[in-house]
Amino acid sequence: PWRGAHRGGNGQIPGGGFKATSGAGALWGGESRRAKVQRIYGTAWNSKEELDQYLWRLEEAKRRDHRRLGKELDLFSISDDVGPGLILWHPKGAMVRVIAEDFSRQAHLQNGYEWVFSPHIGRAQLWVTSGHLSFYKENMYAPMDIDGEEYYAKPMNCPFHIQIYKSHLRSYRDLPQRYAEYGTVYRYEMSGVLHGLTRVRGFTQDDAHIFCRPDQVEEEISRALEFSLYILRSFGLSDFKAYLATRPEKYVGDPADWEKATEALRRAVESQAIPYEVDEGGGAFYGPKIDLKVNDALGREWQLSTIQFDFNMAERFQLEYIGEDGKPHRPYMVHRALLGSMERFFGVLIEHYGGAFPVWLAPVQATIIPISDEKHGAYGQALQARLQAAGLRVELDASKDRMQAKIRRAQLQKVPYMLIIGDKEQAADAVSVRLRSGEDLGAMPVDAFIARAKEDVAARV
Repeated sequence: PWRGAHRGGNGQIPGGGFKATSGAGALWGGESRRAKVQRIYGTAWNSKEELDQYLWRLEEAKRRDHRRLGKELDLFSISDDVGPGLILWHPKGAMVRVIAEDFSRQAHLQNGYEWVFSPHIGRAQLWVTSGHLSFYKENMYAPMDIDGEEYYAKPMNCPFHIQIYKSHLRSYRDLPQRYAEYGTVYRYEMSGVLHGLTRVRGFTQDDAHIFCRPDQVEEEISRALEFSLYILRSFGLSDFKAYLATRPEKYVGDPADWEKATEALRRAVESQAIPYEVDEGGGAFYGPKIDLKVNDALGREWQLSTIQFDFNMAERFQLEYIGEDGKPHRPYMVHRALLGSMERFFGVLIEHYGGAFPVWLAPVQATIIPISDEKHGAYGQALQARLQAAGLRVELDASKDRMQAKIRRAQLQKVPYMLIIGDKEQAADAVSVRLRSGEDLGAMPVDAFIARAKEDVAARV
């Protein structure tokens, strides 16, 4: 039971820092024959200012809830006919995902990764060898029978990337090998913990596996962490904290290898000058790891990136490379995901920006609003084609609604630019530009608007 600290009454809470938030009827002791009482819920703080800040964060979190915004902005849905925890990406949400994936894909290529693809299912024996059926079966879905053999939907991508590594005899000169994939995996979650995009049963990871020599491992870890920070900062996330998870009581591998790997992770974190905590004994049984967490616009912490050593898989699958001495050696293996799952990352982005994505990510970057569809509709259609040819994502609101209603609709959809066109704009080959914030930038030539929009996209704002 809670033993304190208790207050004798709300009068002892300083500065008006108390607020009753809700109430509910209840039966005393839970027995129907006893009197009904009223349960009152509240929150208490050291000052009215702290209370007000808490209540603001509470309301702001509701306003930014990705489940609500996902419906209002037509980004994604979850269908009872499909099943809980399985996400349907609508065109606008899919557009944000495509842009994010394309950006990340090019960045991976520039950082020495090779893209691969792997199937969604694998034979039972693959998961026996990997250890998943021994250690992870409760998170896997039931097997399916195919030609008398059991197959499982994959909970992880690593065994498939290992098979790609094993498809050739590797020399020490071939390492490191860095394989990346947007791999969709399937993990069982109890229905009670499913939550929008952030806790699902099927999701796509920006997954990668690095196979390297022992003398390369520290540089690879440092590169992976630096790359992770670059990617996250590119999406407007900049408040980080790392958690270094060390060897648990039960582990596989050589303690000396664990120590070397842990120190490589520690030096990588310290070289980036970001705050970190040591999570003693928090590593997986097969290796230490770095979890990178970010704070969103409301200061809430989300785990996204993971960089994970693995002393287990290389041994289980008997991975080798031929060393400079002509003898076989065991490579180091590093798992890493930078955005984590695309579903979870999208949920974080929605809440971080409150649905008002920066121009480069916005599914619709501009809405053209003719003052009169009859008089200005043809100009609007030509303008839409011109802007789309320039690479911008543009919609034309050709409805019969009044101009103010069209502007309001575009603002509610959080479109960055509203381009209003009337007689003056049509005659001057121009647009009147309003921002979703309500700021009026006035009239500007179409080419000037295109240049401005492209600058915003290039600057990722």
